[in-house]
Amino acid sequence: MRATLSLWLSLFASALSAQSLSFPSNAVLARETVSARDSYAMPVGPWGDGHVETQTVEGHVTQQAWKIAATGLTALQLVRPLRDQLRNDGFEVVFECRDTACGGFDFRFATVVLPPPEMQVNLGDFRYLAARRIVDGAPELISVLASRSANAGFVQVNRVGAQQVDLVETAAPAIRSTETQAQAGSMAETLAVEGHAVLEGLSFELGSSQLAAGPFDALQSLADYLAAQPDLVVALVGHTDSSGSLDGNIALSKRRAGSVLERLVADYGVARRQLDAQGMGYLAPLASNLTEAGRDANRRVEVIITSIEAN
Repeated sequence: MRATLSLWLSLFASALSAQSLSFPSNAVLARETVSARDSYAMPVGPWGDGHVETQTVEGHVTQQAWKIAATGLTALQLVRPLRDQLRNDGFEVVFECRDTACGGFDFRFATVVLPPPEMQVNLGDFRYLAARRIVDGAPELISVLASRSANAGFVQVNRVGAQQVDLVETAAPAIRSTETQAQAGSMAETLAVEGHAVLEGLSFELGSSQLAAGPFDALQSLADYLAAQPDLVVALVGHTDSSGSLDGNIALSKRRAGSVLERLVADYGVARRQLDAQGMGYLAPLASNLTEAGRDANRRVEVIITSIEAN
């Protein structure tokens, strides 16, 4: 797998001309929006003081979401060839970050992201970069957001420039991984390997944010893990199925995460400074919302490591 990946990285970095980005042969263009005259405010700094610093350029704006069908990918594997390729084309990388360093949840929702299922962002594993070059005296901006799910990688490219430039799929070798995912063992093992874990066995009434009485083994395991690492900070992220409006589901999922947070503090003795609660609504499904089993899987609360320094 490593040899195949190295070959793909090499070809991926060298295959493009000065006019395009290249994607592996198993990449599928899942969504595209094009505007002949628009503007793009490209993030050029992390989330801080309630906002993200941006640089705005007017011109021809193209947004594309690509899906790479392969398991075992990481966001770094997805973004690194594109970064090298952009540098080879004369772009200067003006900002680059990963998940927590970007600002995590806040950065993701302050950034223009195409909607799921074509583009999915795993809050525990995403990478972002912003690049800039001057062409005939005019600025050209490109941003890349890369993330992954259990079964696929996702890359969004936003570009603004004086002229339209195609971002094309090539015949470069497919990127695939033959590595199996680490089997879910203890909470500590899962968080150490994946950086996030589903809190299994939690129970909420349909449409309600109230956590059932419990007790819950997953919460005890998380409490034990956090007690052993008092400087660790995690985010509890609520998720829903697709029933109802997006705004309503984001609010409901955040309340559910908040309910879990309060239970961890009140009944399991977790320090409040180690916890944060956020909600994603139905924006990051684990399974299809077309089946009852899929909707059940999508209604969940995940724990994501966000920092190693609790204030």
